[in-house]
Amino acid sequence: MRRRGFALVLVFLVFAGLVGCWRYCQWREHRFDAVILAAATHYGVEPALVKAVVWRESWFNPNARGSRQEFGLMQIREAAAVLDPATNTLAGAWYLARLLRRYQKTDSPIPYALADYNAGRGNVLRWTKATAATNSAAFIEQMDFPGTRKYIRSVVSRYDHYRPRVPAQNP
Repeated sequence: MRRRGFALVLVFLVFAGLVGCWRYCQWREHRFDAVILAAATHYGVEPALVKAVVWRESWFNPNARGSRQEFGLMQIREAAAVLDPATNTLAGAWYLARLLRRYQKTDSPIPYALADYNAGRGNVLRWTKATAATNSAAFIEQMDFPGTRKYIRSVVSRYDHYRPRVPAQNP
């Protein structure tokens, strides 16, 4: 009888731990939804894309610091960095909107904008000049930075995941 009681307690503790972990992950992933939606709407960027960038850059940690002195949810560089989630997300959404406009004449501006966000304009110009690629798949394949290629693929995958779940505009 004692073993059965011990097993039930153990099962309950494991179950409670799993539920707690799931709730924490849900809270972490959604606690900045209003901030992301406001910033994305303000600059005309899809909220799902902004949220995907936040997910990849900081995993929703407003105190995240990158290896090259990037700060906050969207890993903004030191000169413009602010740890306040709303201000940091506004700055990141502004920059992302600017990059999307810069590459709007390509077949799909998102991979180009993400490459610029991650590796810089100089590298994007070098990569587009090397192959004269206006096809985003060809552009991604000819990159010589595997990390940037992985970055783009992970953000686009998460963007596709968020698109049906994140509202497109403020109610």
